[in-house]
Amino acid sequence: MKINLGTVDRLLRLVVGLVLIGLVFVGPQTAWGWIGVIPLVTALAGNCPVYSLLGFNTCSTKKPTD
Repeated sequence: MKINLGTVDRLLRLVVGLVLIGLVFVGPQTAWGWIGVIPLVTALAGNCPVYSLLGFNTCSTKKPTD
């Protein structure tokens, strides 16, 4: 599994996932908040399957200098 998420993208997904899961316990308290598991898991794994399908990559890789 190739990492295709950059640091900022991962942090945003982590925050959004935690906020959505928090809505299950506080706020409207609907089961829809569990959808936050998806961005949370993708942030922790560093890989987004949708990005892979579409060919996106927000991860900056450093090229070795010769």
